Amino acid sequence: MNTISPAVALTPDTSAPVRSAKWTVSQVEALYQMPLMDLLYRAQQVHRENFDPNAVQRSTLISIKTGGCSEDCSYCSQSARYQTETDREALMQVEDVLAAAREAKAKGASRFCMGAAWRGPKEKELEVVTRMIREVKSLGLETCVTLGMLKEGQAGQLKEAGLDYYNHNLDTDAEFYGQVITTHKHADRVDTIAQVRQAGIKVCSGGILGMGESRRNRAAMVAQLANLNPPPESVPINNLVAIPGTPLAKTEQIDNFEFVRTIAAARITMPNSFVRLSAGREAMSDEMQAMCFFAGANSIFYCDKLLTTSNPGIDRDQALFDKLGLRPI
Repeated sequence: MNTISPAVALTPDTSAPVRSAKWTVSQVEALYQMPLMDLLYRAQQVHRENFDPNAVQRSTLISIKTGGCSEDCSYCSQSARYQTETDREALMQVEDVLAAAREAKAKGASRFCMGAAWRGPKEKELEVVTRMIREVKSLGLETCVTLGMLKEGQAGQLKEAGLDYYNHNLDTDAEFYGQVITTHKHADRVDTIAQVRQAGIKVCSGGILGMGESRRNRAAMVAQLANLNPPPESVPINNLVAIPGTPLAKTEQIDNFEFVRTIAAARITMPNSFVRLSAGREAMSDEMQAMCFFAGANSIFYCDKLLTTSNPGIDRDQALFDKLGLRPI
């Protein structure tokens, strides 16, 4: 019989000197250990206290520069170190990005996300990206970019262009990070997030599940995200898409209920954040996605492709929204 008290499991450490409340890894791990129905009930309570439970934010994501990345992220088809089916493509033209943004808005997206396969942008590249941001924002869409690690002053340039969100996932917890990526450190990602926050840009940061990490690694990642001050406004939770040619190509898929538990843990520990049901949705059944929405997910990528991996079609998503009575934000 599970003897963990939800009241204890859900009480953050208030002795932390910097924050009024700080989650420990053990407390987040205790959430995972709760009976699933108790966990979902608590997550839904928290969700309803902070959001409309029947409204889901929809974002469109496109790759504005594909392949040829110098980093060795073990999950990524865009690394130049691996032999995958992803071709190297140059940075898109501003006009082409703007056309994609118009189409996304017409189909119901409220945020337009642009991703580039770089360790970090060079100044010449950043100038083009800032033009994209200004043009997309002029359409009335929220803007988000993921460009890798930023150098000093670059976050300020993005803010000046009107950027709303910068995506930079922690991917996994600091302890497990070196088993997935060796060309930079976990601390480098935290540093970029700090630069983005200091520039006054909202943070989009989450992680990837199913890379061989333990439950404690997952709990630690959630705790690290929740303890950012403040937590990310948007938290994408990705289910690994095992891509042939990458080191994680044959990694065993994470259990569905463990994935749902992570969504619920993210909702409980980050009550005011949008929790995005992100990569890996194409392989999820409608029932699985419905359970994730009940656990507190309230954002999705609403497009046919996520950078280099497939995503449920817009028609399928709309049909699911109709079945569940969900409406877009």
